[in-house]
Amino acid sequence: MIRMRLATLDDISQIAPMEQAASEVFREIGMTAVADDAPIPDAVLEQAVADQRLWVATEYGTLRAYLLAEFLPESLHIEQVTVHPDAAHRGIGAMLIQSVSGDARAVALGKITLTTFENVPWNAPYYERLGFIDIDESEWPTGIAEIVQAEKDKGLYAWPRVVMMRPIE
Repeated sequence: MIRMRLATLDDISQIAPMEQAASEVFREIGMTAVADDAPIPDAVLEQAVADQRLWVATEYGTLRAYLLAEFLPESLHIEQVTVHPDAAHRGIGAMLIQSVSGDARAVALGKITLTTFENVPWNAPYYERLGFIDIDESEWPTGIAEIVQAEKDKGLYAWPRVVMMRPIE
């Protein structure tokens, strides 16, 4: 049984190994720099736990996926969704996004945003299937331009990326 919940400090030690395992698939499509990227630092995850913006999916007590988000003035921005390869293709990422949508609705945010690789099958095409649409820069909610610039500074725009949005039902 899959259970969605806010993360606790006890979950953090399982996140980096999951992130490293899940990122290996990028190596298979020639995105070695993404596969080799360091996991999210524990200090960032600890702050996310304190801020209640890190969610996990567990199955019989085992961490299967996580979602890290940021509350922006006009949207809940998904920073990272990672599903362990052993649990991939079971809809767990979609379940996490749906669960987080409820939390965003509860704090009166009307949309979810994210940035992602445009041509990676499990990125933009996946999010399109979940109801996200590409949005032009003129439609970016407050805070997105700064996120995009930080991603450019990190080198993520070596591959085409898009900003996507989905209204919260």
